[in-house]
Amino acid sequence: QVRLVESGGGLVQAGGSLRLSCAASRSIFSITTTMNWYRQAPGKQRELVASIIGGRTTDYADSIKGRFTISIDNAKNTVYLQMNSLKSEDTAVYYCNAVFRLGKRMEYWGQGTQVTVSS
Repeated sequence: QVRLVESGGGLVQAGGSLRLSCAASRSIFSITTTMNWYRQAPGKQRELVASIIGGRTTDYADSIKGRFTISIDNAKNTVYLQMNSLKSEDTAVYYCNAVFRLGKRMEYWGQGTQVTVSS
């Protein structure tokens, strides 16, 4: 079992920045691990925002490309999502997700953290 705990959400004005953190209860820096940030806005489906694959390769949704950055601190078993130039449409609950592919595929979710961007 892996526990993921998000933090860093809050209320920010449009154009501002926030940094989300996701602390994992075990090492997440591995070639067989993918860490993801998802978000879900009211009335919408959960969408994949950013991924870091094998601790190195990053991928982003088009809607946030150039504004958000995903990164890992291996020593702290923590993945971050730096969000800049925030827009009202970024308002959502943000979830951390971990996928481990060593033998059996295992997937874990955090509890979510609310991000609200006021216009």
